[in-house]
Amino acid sequence: MCSEELNEAVATATRILSSEPQIKVLKMATLQNLNSRVKRIEERNIRVESEKAWETSYSRRLLLLLFTYLAVGSYLLAINISKPWLNAIVPAVAFMLSTLVLPLFRKLWIAYVYKKQ
Repeated sequence: MCSEELNEAVATATRILSSEPQIKVLKMATLQNLNSRVKRIEERNIRVESEKAWETSYSRRLLLLLFTYLAVGSYLLAINISKPWLNAIVPAVAFMLSTLVLPLFRKLWIAYVYKKQ
């Protein structure tokens, strides 16, 4: 529900509540409750939008590439593989490519699998 719809719902509720004298006492509590809920929803939306931006950012992908490279390289070094840092490139790039392709598969899954449920 967008802010305009919520404002319209609040206005409608206000008209209904103000038409009944017995309910006027509840009017402020109801409006405060609605305002509180709207504020929480808007805060949640901001948080979700920022998390989505991070999930799709190139900064995140580059950090994943770097950390994967360092982890694989360190492991290969620990088990005495020759040229561990050179050999760590392939798994790190493969992981990076998989993260680039996953959004495509997510869209296909939503279109063909999720919608059927």
